[in-house]
Amino acid sequence: MGERPDMCGDAVHQLYLYLDGELTPEKRELIQHHLDGCPPCFEAYDFEAELRMVIAHKCREQVPEQLRARVARALGLEGSEPQL
Repeated sequence: MGERPDMCGDAVHQLYLYLDGELTPEKRELIQHHLDGCPPCFEAYDFEAELRMVIAHKCREQVPEQLRARVARALGLEGSEPQL
């Protein structure tokens, strides 16, 4: 394809930023172009995107009280009611 040899590493390394929409439009376009032409990188993208959807779906369910307490402690909110 004539792309830089390190484009796969760059695409995979920035996959989370890409999925989160945190890249510049130019960088996003470069990554998208690479994903469109590179089946292994697209497969990694597809896996991560699907994993995020599963996690988002599961997080809509009731959050266990034990997890709420752990998050509250981690955020330094112990003793106050977290808004999860």
